Amino acid sequence: MTGIQRQEAIKAALSSPDTVISANKFAKQFNVSRQTIVGDIALLRARGEQIIATPQGYRYQMKQPHHTILVVQHTADQIEQELTALVDAGVIVADVQVDHPVYGLLKGELAIQTNADVKQFIHHLKQTSGEPLSTLTNGLHMHKIEYAEVADLEKAKTALRKLHILYEN
Repeated sequence: MTGIQRQEAIKAALSSPDTVISANKFAKQFNVSRQTIVGDIALLRARGEQIIATPQGYRYQMKQPHHTILVVQHTADQIEQELTALVDAGVIVADVQVDHPVYGLLKGELAIQTNADVKQFIHHLKQTSGEPLSTLTNGLHMHKIEYAEVADLEKAKTALRKLHILYEN
């Protein structure tokens, strides 16, 4: 199989909106290294494919018609509550951002849209002993969220207010 054929197969495998596949799984499927798959994804992106890397694996970026930034502040122990409240309100948590005093804006892709995504993210965070970006800024961070209806945004804000983590002045 040539590189072009493998890249077309990757595109086809990711064509379903809910499909998420890790680089390791692709590597096993095509009997190549994980790095080869990372390169294939980079080439697909260079050709305009809207493939994003999430903690769960690669997927096509699913955009909602509206998006905004929400500012929140909480402890690491409240991450699961926060993310669950957001997806239960019907929004997609596209990323996490912090304003670092040295490096400026730091972002991490999340693409969390279901409770299963939340559970997987929390599991991955615990398994890797990773530190969330918000630990760099005393819990203060931002999320780009995507939503279909303004009512979904309002539900998300209300849920975060109930948790006392929505940062409002």
